[in-house]
Amino acid sequence: MKQLRIGIIGAGGRSSIVEYWHKPEGNSVVVAAADVSLKALDTFKKDVNEAAFVTTDYQELLLREDIDAIAIFSPDFMHEEHATAALQAGKHVYCEKPLAITPEGCDRILDEWKKSGKHLMIGFNMRYMSMYQTMKEIIDSGVIGEIKAVWVRHFVGLGGYFYYHDWHGTAANTTSLLLQKASHDFDVIHWLTGKYAKKVSAYGSLDYYGGDKPNDLHCPDCELKDTCPEASLERLTQCAFREEIDVEDNNMVIMELEGGIKASYMQCHFTPDYSRNYTFIGTKGRIENDDVNDKVYVKTRKSGSWHEMSDIVYEMKQMPGTHGGADPRICEDFVNLALYNKQPLTTPFAGRMSVAVGCAATESIRSGGKVVYVDQGIHRPKTDEELKVEVNA
Repeated sequence: MKQLRIGIIGAGGRSSIVEYWHKPEGNSVVVAAADVSLKALDTFKKDVNEAAFVTTDYQELLLREDIDAIAIFSPDFMHEEHATAALQAGKHVYCEKPLAITPEGCDRILDEWKKSGKHLMIGFNMRYMSMYQTMKEIIDSGVIGEIKAVWVRHFVGLGGYFYYHDWHGTAANTTSLLLQKASHDFDVIHWLTGKYAKKVSAYGSLDYYGGDKPNDLHCPDCELKDTCPEASLERLTQCAFREEIDVEDNNMVIMELEGGIKASYMQCHFTPDYSRNYTFIGTKGRIENDDVNDKVYVKTRKSGSWHEMSDIVYEMKQMPGTHGGADPRICEDFVNLALYNKQPLTTPFAGRMSVAVGCAATESIRSGGKVVYVDQGIHRPKTDEELKVEVNA
């Protein structure tokens, strides 16, 4: 039996999904980890594999012949370095989103991927969630007709806890949270419509977080910790109102996709609740999700067919595993990609394009809302129509 031997870079955060890879009696096993934190490495050995090789220098992982693939869970600004180095070392790569924090960084990764002959997969686990797979199949069935408009609202409850107490809060580390958070949403828009964004105009600002507190102030040491609404005492966290914070905490993006589809995206990090609400409107009806109640609604209009006679409500089933069952499925797809060349639901270019849209929108925000065209780079796969033209030429 073939078995994929995986090493991870970054033993915190999203690395929790390695439980779905570590199957010593199955087709994948996690054999090593690199992290700058000795505490994180100790936890990894305790929770995942006591016999695993661990190191604070990720380059040591790349030199090991007993590692076939590298899974990258390091901070966003390190993805480019880690992914290119792993591909150059001849390893298959699984990289959490966003692929990088600039389109240029993504292109450098794609360059190395093309030269390496190895596989590269992006951690777009929302493509593996029952809700969005259901919406994809419904849209592709044609029941709502040709999509013309898309509306997305993203309420990031606990946004301060997850994104303003650490490295996420500065543009140098993230570009903006239109990459860390919205890269999922831009990808779902691209995936469900089958079209990429061509141009954007956006507005956003830092209206709640940030401020005049010292950059070295941590919640447990703050005299306001008992009354501050953003105090986080479970871990050693930086103040969410410190001076260095410079990424917007609410954003509104308008996009024009290929084929003239109009799309909007709104994101807020100081809302009290968490939800992603998608609406796709076509020539025959519309589809909308309710991720709070795990439902998808399909409403139809007069179309001269039986579809106009009824609306439909889909109730999502509870699937085993984290993120609504998406994490075990995306992990399985990476193993099948590396061992059997079975293509997953996402592509490296899709990872690049979600970053390109986020960066274009950020440029628009910081230049007063001007229209910015989305750079598609040189790695875009040819469309069916383009291939037909070449065949007939």
